Amino acid sequence: MNYSIETITTLMGAHRVGSVDTHIDWLLIDSRSLTFPEETLFFAIRTHKNDGHRYIPELYRRGVRNFVVSQLPKNPENDANYLVVPSPMKALQRLAERHREEFNIPIVGITGSNGKTIVKEWLYQLLSPDFNTTRSPRSWNSQIGVPLSVWRLSEQTELGIFEAGISEPGEMEALRDIIQPTIGVMTHLGSAHDENFGSREEKCREKLRLFHDAKVLIYNADDELVQTCIDASHFKGMLIGWHRADFSDLPFIDAASIEDVIHCICVCRYLGLSESVIRERLPRLQPVAMRLEVKEGRNDCTLITDTCNSDLGSLEIALDFMHRRPDANGRQRTLILSDIQQTGLTLTVLYGRVAELARQHGVTEFIGIGAEVSAGMSCVAEGARPVVLHLFENVDSFLQSAVFQRLQDRVILIKGARDFHLDRITDALVQRVHETILEVNLSAVVNNLNYYRSFMRPDTKMICMVKASAYGAGAVEIAKTLQDHHVDYLAVAVADEGAELRRAGITANIMVMNPEMNSFHTLFEYHLEPEVYSFRLFDALRQAAEREGITNFPIHVKLDTGMHRLGFDACVQPAVDGALPEITALIERLHSQKALIPRSVFSHFVGSDSDDFDAFSERQWTLFRTAADQLQAAFPHPIMRHICNSAGIEHFPERHCDMVRLGLGLYGINPRATGQGGGSLIPISTLKTTILQIHDVPATDTVGYSRRGHLTRDSRIAALPIGYADGLNRHLGCGRGYCLVNGQKAPYVGNICMDVCMIDVTDIDCREGDTAIIFGPELSPTVLSDTIDTIPYEILTSVSPRVKRVYFVD
Repeated sequence: MNYSIETITTLMGAHRVGSVDTHIDWLLIDSRSLTFPEETLFFAIRTHKNDGHRYIPELYRRGVRNFVVSQLPKNPENDANYLVVPSPMKALQRLAERHREEFNIPIVGITGSNGKTIVKEWLYQLLSPDFNTTRSPRSWNSQIGVPLSVWRLSEQTELGIFEAGISEPGEMEALRDIIQPTIGVMTHLGSAHDENFGSREEKCREKLRLFHDAKVLIYNADDELVQTCIDASHFKGMLIGWHRADFSDLPFIDAASIEDVIHCICVCRYLGLSESVIRERLPRLQPVAMRLEVKEGRNDCTLITDTCNSDLGSLEIALDFMHRRPDANGRQRTLILSDIQQTGLTLTVLYGRVAELARQHGVTEFIGIGAEVSAGMSCVAEGARPVVLHLFENVDSFLQSAVFQRLQDRVILIKGARDFHLDRITDALVQRVHETILEVNLSAVVNNLNYYRSFMRPDTKMICMVKASAYGAGAVEIAKTLQDHHVDYLAVAVADEGAELRRAGITANIMVMNPEMNSFHTLFEYHLEPEVYSFRLFDALRQAAEREGITNFPIHVKLDTGMHRLGFDACVQPAVDGALPEITALIERLHSQKALIPRSVFSHFVGSDSDDFDAFSERQWTLFRTAADQLQAAFPHPIMRHICNSAGIEHFPERHCDMVRLGLGLYGINPRATGQGGGSLIPISTLKTTILQIHDVPATDTVGYSRRGHLTRDSRIAALPIGYADGLNRHLGCGRGYCLVNGQKAPYVGNICMDVCMIDVTDIDCREGDTAIIFGPELSPTVLSDTIDTIPYEILTSVSPRVKRVYFVD
């Protein structure tokens, strides 16, 4: 549906400044996702971490002319509309609410702790053959995600399916008014966000507010707490409370999937689907793809895959993800897409939109798989679609074609419905390596970044440590994600690490913490800013810069306030022998030349991870502040200060200064909460492998080299294709450590070998090919490090380069 700017102003109750007549199709809250500027309305939402008003000038330059603001720019543009409201986020919600009221159709609202997205996607699979369905993209269930989802309702929509998620009291009322569900589904009530509610019962009551005006509520009546809360709510509509004992012959065996599928069956029955149709469709339910994956492919290709569903909403999200990831080599962007089904649009209209989306997101080559996409794209005018167009009836014909053989040096998005088996294309293109992989959750990176930003003032800058290949996770992809989320600085250990990031397209400021004497030319060539910690390094760097005619090259001055590792002595008092304090001598040297200029001054807390060292931290803080003040007083330009590491960000918010440095916490391990994820932190890396073989070994035998693996009973011993050459520490062997197989502990047996290790799975129901988790969210690296008396940094950074990294976005 297309609204005039005048209508939108009225619907939101805004004050309009500007008189440009236009119509709006697209709502935008993230400037990086801009696609159709002329038809876009940007909401300048303020959060404790950011302010959308900052991006208005940039968006105006990119063609946006319509803005929802809480304050006008100092110099409003004459050819733009500014809709002034008290809160742009509330205005977004109000607009979505008014839009929802235009539709008299069944709307399914889903909430709960677990299973919301799976129930939504399975309902879509079951009902889309009968209803033209609009649903929430992925997990868009927040105060912002819900209104953006509901905005997608169109004149073709016959059924809406939206999920609602809350994390604290008082949030559900706004989501209820936006979704206005006619059919309610309460999924499993678990422990998520319990800490924000007085009790589990209070959380349940808050979630049930979503269904206040629904015609029917579907729920698990075996859950006594849910049943009690519903009884107390005096719900006025129809109640469909189901019992597990009433359902048999379901195509699942795990409890979570059984609960989710019963919810779906009840919704389908209520909407009139026959038992025979439901029974026919249930076995065809496909696992829900909750993520995009980034993989290294053959022939210098990078693959971005989502081969489980295909619709315009998820296509736009995937294209946006590809478009926002920098590529220094300027590689061609290719989209491989299957038919998009059950949209209610004609092929000409549907694939006209697909072509426009692809072109707007920089796709230059389009490969269609299927009869409908081939027919639809053939009707799109040549200038309105990607430059290169290849169309194939099915996957087989594509894999046998010369087009497939020529795929090289590209970024390729593979997107399609599971029925088209596009995963076969991924299998044919992916780079074949070891069965052991390190999965890296880029959404967790963003979660952890925002967790620490929540402790910071909006104007405090952030440095993120990506040294040692981003603590083993892979510096390039981590850096791309951080750059996409406006991190101010990245920090590496040596210049070569920074040069690698520059070659990969990273344009953010990069600090080099340990610059080597032979790396100065690399620093200058790739615009890398070095830490300077000694007069020897200062003089050598100055001379190298002067030889190349460089002036005002930024450096970061390191002060030693108690770590006694690297740095100029922070003491400002003269030495006993009358020698100048090092900070005074450094100021004199800086003033005597023009090659180098101090960009920041910093130090490092020794013990911010423990309250036991607070007195020493106070001493460090005093030394740092005094020396930094003296340095700043000697120069007219601002010199940024930073001393807080991950633990310091949380422990010393009053000492954030101009900038903070985020290291271990970014990767999901809180140094102030040993052995825990630390509040809202999520470990980003999961090292996993597969069981190669299982042997039955009698108690009288031994396992592994030097007969070190002694058994106390007849045992089932599994071999895993991971060893110390992959980063699995040998000290975990002989029963000291364990991995997880199907959620259960499997201790290592005998010595860990170079490429293989053995585990005891006697008491675990498993088979060859099952997954073993070495570490991850379920088994923290801290557990491994504590076992062998080391630190989690060593566990993370020891993962070998030969272990394939797979990146995904939830």
